[in-house]
Amino acid sequence: MIRMILADDHAVMRRGLRLVLEQQEDFEVLGEASDGREAVALAETLKPDVVLLDITMPNLNGIEAARQITAKQLGCAIVVLSMHSDEGYVLRALKAGARGYLLKESAEADLILAIRSVSEGKAFFSPAVSRMLVEDYVRQLQDRDIEDSYELLTAREREILQLVAEGKSNKDVAAMLNLSPYTVETHRANIMEKLNLHSVPELILYAVRKGVIA
Repeated sequence: MIRMILADDHAVMRRGLRLVLEQQEDFEVLGEASDGREAVALAETLKPDVVLLDITMPNLNGIEAARQITAKQLGCAIVVLSMHSDEGYVLRALKAGARGYLLKESAEADLILAIRSVSEGKAFFSPAVSRMLVEDYVRQLQDRDIEDSYELLTAREREILQLVAEGKSNKDVAAMLNLSPYTVETHRANIMEKLNLHSVPELILYAVRKGVIA
């Protein structure tokens, strides 16, 4: 079972989400919260597998709630629900510890896929967000008349970029590619330097822009 809590300040929205999610035989909604503080308290008490957080809530917004839940190291995967598709919000959510970013207008199938993806340690973005990130990145390259730094990566570095963006740890990557953790860490450092990235959230966004992950 994938156990989860829902946090949204609109009771109608929570009811709709619960109805959709509970149609899945392996989904269980443990509880609901109407604001960010209540969501943090519920996550600490119930220790769900997934926390679904509205980005705009009273008392404590979804971004700050995600940051506090992540800091408590409860092992919860976080999906942020938002009306905003611009990159700034997505990056803030990722830096706060979210693994998924879902637009409220998304189809029910995307919601279900997001829950399943983050529960497996993967990242998930609404298709509209992924398209926006790709289009914006291409536009930036054209406006600045610069080459795509992705071409600087070796085949091995591209492979590791995808695995890290999908949520794999250095240990996981090392086992999958038959490398030492030290070698993987060296490759990761080279990737970050070549692409001028400074954090895993930035690396994930880059991978989405490039279509390396969906």
